[in-house]
Formats: sequence, C-alpha cells, structure tokens
Amino acid sequence: MLAEDMMLDFKNATESAADTQAVHRALEALTAEHIGVKLFTLMTFDRETGLASRCYSNMPQAYPCSSTKTVDSDRWSDQVLDGQQNFVANDIGSIAEVFNDHALIQSLGCESVLNLPVVVGGAVLGTINLLHEAGFYTPDKVAAAEILKLPGSVCFLKEKLSMGGQ
Repeated sequence: MLAEDMMLDFKNATESAADTQAVHRALEALTAEHIGVKLFTLMTFDRETGLASRCYSNMPQAYPCSSTKTVDSDRWSDQVLDGQQNFVANDIGSIAEVFNDHALIQSLGCESVLNLPVVVGGAVLGTINLLHEAGFYTPDKVAAAEILKLPGSVCFLKEKLSMGGQ
C-alpha cells in the first residue's frame, strides 16, 4: 500500500473516531501496515513539569496506560526529549542499557526498539514507541517511520485536548 493511501486511511479513521483511543488505534494500524510492530505504545511528555504518561498501549496487561511518572535525565532523554532525535536499539543488550524493564520487553518477544519523538511547535509532545524482534528496525525502516510523526502529532494533540489542554 502506498504511503498516501495509508495516510488517507488514517485521516478517515480519525474523522469517524468516537474517542481518543480510536485515534491511537488508527496510528497503531498505520504503523503495523507501514513499518511493522509487536508492542506499540504512546507516551506523552511535559518537560516543564518533568512528567510522562503512557496514553496508549496495544499490550495493556504488560504496559498499561498509567498515571504520570517523573522523567529521568539520562542518555535516552538527552537524545529523544532534549535532542529531538529518534532512539534505535536492535538487541536486548542495547535496550538494557537504557530501559530498566528490559526483561519484560524480552519476555514479550521484543528485542529491538524505535522511539520516535513527535515535535510540535519546538516541543516534544510525546513518543511513538515501536518494539519488535531483534534487528527489526533497520535504517530503511527507521527512515520510513518518519512519516508516522505527522499522524502522531494528531494523536498527541487530540490527547492534550481530551485532558483539557490547549
């Protein structure tokens, strides 16, 4: 399927979405079709307050949507939140260097990760988090995933509006 067709499918899904979660599911479907994903989550970030929250998960038993948590300053946050750059790790050892929950990630059959920061107005609103088998997120897939950031901005802005933000 062409990227234009996938974006049109996403637009059509969001126009008829009954709630924020339906918009998030539309982004998950676009991601699965265009890139491939086993574990898909969306995290919002507020750098002013230093808080993060998972607002969507396709595996809610393992990764439930949660209340806010403090964002640590570390190599990952420096790269993704401050530097607004993608984070890619294609083996469980590299994941373990930055994520404390690496054992859970591995137990779900995931050993690679791609975190895509979604930037609007110069600020990271959130990250689109894709996890899959080891070695899955090749340079070609990472480049192709850039297209997800635009519909991701729709998801994060919709999330912000649903929480009473402007």
